[in-house]
Amino acid sequence: MRPYLLKGHERPLTQVKYNREGDLLVSCAKNLNPCLWWAENGMRLGTYEGHNGAVWSCDISVDSSRLYTASADQTVRMWQLNTGKQLHCFQQQEPCRAVSLSVGEGMLAFTTDAFMGTQPMIHIVKLEQDVEDQSSKDILSIECPKGRVTRVFWTELNRCMITSHDGGWLRKWDSETGKLLLEKQVHTDAIQDMQMSHDGSHAITASLDKTAKLIEPTTFEVLKTYNTGRLVQSAALSPIYDHVVLGGGQDASSVTTTSAKAGGFEARFFHKIFTEEFGNVRGHFGPINSVAFNPDGRSFTTGGEDGYVRMHPLDMDYHTTKYF
Repeated sequence: MRPYLLKGHERPLTQVKYNREGDLLVSCAKNLNPCLWWAENGMRLGTYEGHNGAVWSCDISVDSSRLYTASADQTVRMWQLNTGKQLHCFQQQEPCRAVSLSVGEGMLAFTTDAFMGTQPMIHIVKLEQDVEDQSSKDILSIECPKGRVTRVFWTELNRCMITSHDGGWLRKWDSETGKLLLEKQVHTDAIQDMQMSHDGSHAITASLDKTAKLIEPTTFEVLKTYNTGRLVQSAALSPIYDHVVLGGGQDASSVTTTSAKAGGFEARFFHKIFTEEFGNVRGHFGPINSVAFNPDGRSFTTGGEDGYVRMHPLDMDYHTTKYF
């Protein structure tokens, strides 16, 4: 397994995300410009210039025509994916964290952090077909309890939204009224990442309590727990096998005091059902901040604290070996 090493960022990565077809990859980092890459060979197609702060997350439209990015510069921006042209800027008063498109892409949900006495918020805006008619005004704003909102997803055909929070909480909201429908503490420390399965039937969370958990999204029942012994920054589900890949490692502030081997900076593969680890992939010199499976299941990508994006095509052995 020879990875492609993609160097487009000087600062730590925050998220890597594929489009629906899996032929394009977007990487976001703490530097200002998200990058677009060919997923087949790792060639950089371009950057999106305009943000003035760390870009925390992104979402891509189903037809790969638009990109949405949320940044610490208090904006969520809409881009034309293939040209890098900025189409619209949703200006806020607080740093923006997570962003998610609704089913059908008629609405956009994004979250803002607590700032200067304000509470963390979830904002929903209506998306227009014509960019000229686009408004930045919220159709719904939901005030959240104290603590960062790290991820937001639409569920149940846009009737509800799921959010992950500091403190290990998951919360479910009514997307029409903003009412809190359900909350449950599934981790003992902050949830750093949450990703849905491709059919939306379950989700995986990654937490600083050194575990990742498979969650049923309607009741927040914990289906499986993956214990790593290391901080888990990100987790992804294979779209074709019962496999889970986890990324993380020891805290970035203590990286210089240990070797890469002792830091636990490898991407670790677990069986989704049996929760057993059956392999790992080394390479990064610091913690892995984001992992993503290609929608075809034949490669996966990691983004690290070291500023590198590593794209790993999976060997034939991976597809033919019976691990359990």
